[in-house]
Amino acid sequence: MAKKGKLVVTSAPFLKEEVFINTAMRDVIIGLIPISLVSIYFYKAYAVMLIATCMVTAALTEVVFRKLMGKEHSLRDGSAVLTGLFVALLFQPTVSPVTAILATIIAIGVAKELVGGLGMNRFNPALFGRVAMILLAPLFAGIAVKAPNLGTIDAVSKASTLAMLGGGMEMPGYLEMFLAYPGGALSESSPLALLIGGIYLYKRGHINWRVPVSMLGTVAIMAFLLGQDPIYHLLSGGLMIGALFMATDWVTAPITSSGKLIFGVAIGILVVIIRVFLPPTEGVAFSILIMNAFVPVIDKATRHLAFLEPKEI
Repeated sequence: MAKKGKLVVTSAPFLKEEVFINTAMRDVIIGLIPISLVSIYFYKAYAVMLIATCMVTAALTEVVFRKLMGKEHSLRDGSAVLTGLFVALLFQPTVSPVTAILATIIAIGVAKELVGGLGMNRFNPALFGRVAMILLAPLFAGIAVKAPNLGTIDAVSKASTLAMLGGGMEMPGYLEMFLAYPGGALSESSPLALLIGGIYLYKRGHINWRVPVSMLGTVAIMAFLLGQDPIYHLLSGGLMIGALFMATDWVTAPITSSGKLIFGVAIGILVVIIRVFLPPTEGVAFSILIMNAFVPVIDKATRHLAFLEPKEI
């Protein structure tokens, strides 16, 4: 209990009512089950191996880093294994195990533990790890190990829908892309599966509609204004997992209602700019991380004045 006259200050995530962190993390993992199952259906052992590798690496990394920092591990809250699952879903099924492991170590060790642990991170850990490996790829090109041969799967050789869109290739139908279409990262295999998971999290009260709606709406409007097919942009790449699971992160997103709208719109604008005017890349990941850096500014600009607090002139 706080002493009289003392203000208790804690770090995010700030969860309402009787919601414990491990329960919230469990719900997010449940929300990711549909997309995980679809990816396993398409990629079989490749998906299973990638998911298992990243989740185990995430747990071990947290234990090691917290031990080195003189802290007890917090595996019970589920944040480490959840981050590992996120990292796995952001990669293609045949990614080098070395790349996946390094991305997970960076996500947990650097983006989470070295900045103070859960609730103290400025950037989404999974996206940080994924983008770090994109930027550091030239350094590891000579030592990267190919994924083990776990069987022949036609889906593995398909180009991602985002690459097809950027290259002007013939696209599959809207319905096929929405339901399930292999190619690209595990999380790109079914917008429907991600939507089911997102709805579950919304019903559980873990995410707010403002960020995903403003983000997806902005992408659609911007794509239309630039002469692009808005439906294909909505269904391609990592946009859906970014809007429903990454940009809505409790710690790295704004806390005010208007701030969430600004945050979502800004991410949507950046996504389309990167997709249309730059070479095909992880536009969603870069866009969310860029806006993560501006969250304190957004929160300050959109905060509600306290009772009788004077306005700055």
